[in-house]
Order: sequence, then structure tokens, then C-alpha cells
Amino acid sequence: MIYLFIHQNFPSQYRHLVRHLADLPGNRVYFITQPNREEIAGVQKLIYRPKIPAVPRCHPYAVDFDIAVRTGTAVLNVLRHLKNTGIRPDIVVGHCGWGETLFVKDVFPDVPLLSYFEYFYHAHGADVGFDPEFSPGLDDDGPRLRIQNALGRLTFAVSDFGHTATRWQRSLFPAEMQARILTLHEGVDTETVRPDPAAWLRFGRGNLTLTRDNEVITFAARNLEPYRGFPTLMRALPQLLARRPHAHVVIVGGDEVSYGNAPGAGGSFRDLMLAEVGDAIDPKRVHFLGHLPYQAYLNVLQVSSVHIHLSYPFILSWSFIEAMAAGCLVIGSSTPAILEVLRDRENGLAVDFFSVDQICDRVDEVFAHPDRMQGLRDAARVTAIAEFDLWSRILPRWIALLDEVIAGRHATDLPPDAGLATRSGLR
Repeated sequence: MIYLFIHQNFPSQYRHLVRHLADLPGNRVYFITQPNREEIAGVQKLIYRPKIPAVPRCHPYAVDFDIAVRTGTAVLNVLRHLKNTGIRPDIVVGHCGWGETLFVKDVFPDVPLLSYFEYFYHAHGADVGFDPEFSPGLDDDGPRLRIQNALGRLTFAVSDFGHTATRWQRSLFPAEMQARILTLHEGVDTETVRPDPAAWLRFGRGNLTLTRDNEVITFAARNLEPYRGFPTLMRALPQLLARRPHAHVVIVGGDEVSYGNAPGAGGSFRDLMLAEVGDAIDPKRVHFLGHLPYQAYLNVLQVSSVHIHLSYPFILSWSFIEAMAAGCLVIGSSTPAILEVLRDRENGLAVDFFSVDQICDRVDEVFAHPDRMQGLRDAARVTAIAEFDLWSRILPRWIALLDEVIAGRHATDLPPDAGLATRSGLR
């Protein structure tokens, strides 16, 4: 089989899948992407470079759409090159959010296209306007978001089938689109992401060492921003540190912006929140680690006493599932899609996204418990394995889905044991 994947940031959501496919005898795997240093053995990267003007030359609503067309045409050139060299994929799989899959069918009209439909925007009831401070609802949200959603609708028209990560994300799409979008997460390797009672973390000029015996409050996001609840966490710190005089807070994440707008005054959201509450927190007990190598990030989860995970009603974060797989006691916001996985007092604790007092109360409750609620930690890992384990659940469903789309059957649902159903069959 010849598999072609498309995503601007190789390998992103398709990391585990392309590695597995490349390991199988007889397969050829190509990946169209923008330049980066990531490599996977057996996967041939094909680079595109979209030409984006420094100054937009269109209506403000259409800026992202214009960039998407330019991105799509850059990918189009790579697709034409593939075809001219005699390569015809058996299936194309790609993220539709940046225009990369817009013109696949113009080159390979008979090749099935499986598109990733990650999110469909709404002016009310989801992320837009959820946080009046940082995401205010605006009078022009409806028209602006309608144009923003046009890209997904155009791609859907040429896609044979679609996938998205959670049932809630799927529910945001119009009914006619949901009919051909399957809910299928990327999966977590729960053999790698697992509890380690002996884990330790050392950092700082004084070589501070933290283990599971310490009171360690953790928070992790790709970037420290409102969409992932960073301002709420920061506003909770003065009270948390006062209540827990021996606790350390370990914060993982960069200072860029993944979602939403940058701070109006410039700088980062970390700068903004330190200006607001920095004088009320002890810098010797609050540790900003930035982006970490993956194993160091796992060590943070493994030494965590309590892990705070907050999110707007938005895309489910990988780190949330990884925290559960690592056996963290997760305090999560009562927002979709978190509540699709987190069940309050069964496999974690739920809090109001904006409530500093609730967060502090739940942290106190965890530390007051004789074994720091070990039962909830165990249940969190059970959930991660049962619903998101890469080898026993997710990869078998991915392989079955690819086979279905290649065969043209387009099943609207696949049983958990479809396709290669055993762990040994995927090794």
C-alpha cells in the first residue's frame, strides 16, 4: 500500500499511525509537510513552502481563507510532482484546517481522501465568548466564523470520509457533515506513559529534587494561555501556596500563543499574569520549566501529587489523556470535551473553570486524603487504557478505518475490535 499524509507540522496527530504503517512490510509512506527537523524511519517527507504576503490584501474576514488557498496551492504543486513521478497513493489522509487538502482531488480524483475535521466554530456555546476577559463575544462573530468554517465545508465536499478526536468536537459540525465524520482519537502509548513511584525531578540552581513524597502541584500545556486556563491557575497560586506551605508548583509550557489572541499589551500571558499576582507568590516554590523533552515532561506527570488541567470548551488536549495514563490525580474544568472523559469523583475531580476557590478546595481535599486519593488515580489510568490505549484500542481502529475508506465502504462506526484486534498483531 502507498499511504500519503498531509499536515503542516510533521508528524503531529499522525505520529503513531505513520510509524506503524512504515514498519509494515510492503508499505510506502509519504508525508507532505512544512520544514521541520522531525524524522521517522521509513517515512519520506515532502516539503512545501507556502508564499504568504506580509501584508494581507483582502477583507479581514478572508485573511485566513486567503492563506489557506495559498497553502493548498503549495501542496498542490507537491501532489503534481508525485503524480508526474508515477506515484499514486492508495489513500490520502490529512488535516483540513489550513487548506492543505483542498486540492487533493484535483490531482488524484479517484484516490480516497480521509480528512481530519478538528473543529467547527460557533458564535455561542463553545470557545468564542466563553471567557469574557480574554475571549469576548463580538458583534461580528457570526459572519466572521461563517467564513472561517467555509474552509471545512469546502474540504468536506471533496472528502470521502472524515475523523475528529471526540464526540463533542464531532457534535459541533452540521448534521450532514457528522454523517461522514468518525470519532477517533490519536491514542496514547500507555506502556510509555505510565506511573513510576520512583520518578524524580531535579532542576534549579540549587538542584531542587522533587519526588512523589513531596507536595507537587503540576500544570502543563503547549503554551501558557487563556484557552488552557493559565490565568485561572495563576490567580489561584497565592491562595494555594498559603494553604500548602510546603507545596511546589511545576508549570510546563511555552510563552507563545497556540489559540486565541496574544495579550493586547504585548509580551506573553506569563508576563501579564506575573505583573498581576507575581508579588503574591514565592518564586522559590513556583517553577516555570518552559517546553521540555518528552521524557522530562513525563517525569513531571509521574511526580505529580495533583495535576490541574483547565480548558475552554475546545479541542481536547493530548496532555490531559497523558496525565490520566501517568496516574495523575487530575483536577479538570467542567467543560467539554474534558467531561467526555473525566467523571467527577470516579476518575478525577471536576471544578468550575473560573473558580479559584474550588480549585484550592479540591487541592486541599487531595492532600488531606491519607493516600492522596489513590483510587481516583488508578481509575484515571484504567480510563486511559480502556478508551485511548494506542496498541489495544486506537491503532486497530485506525487500520480498520483506513481499510474501509480504501475499499469505499465508508462505515459510519467501527467496533472497538475491528481490523487488527490483538496487541501482538500490531507489533
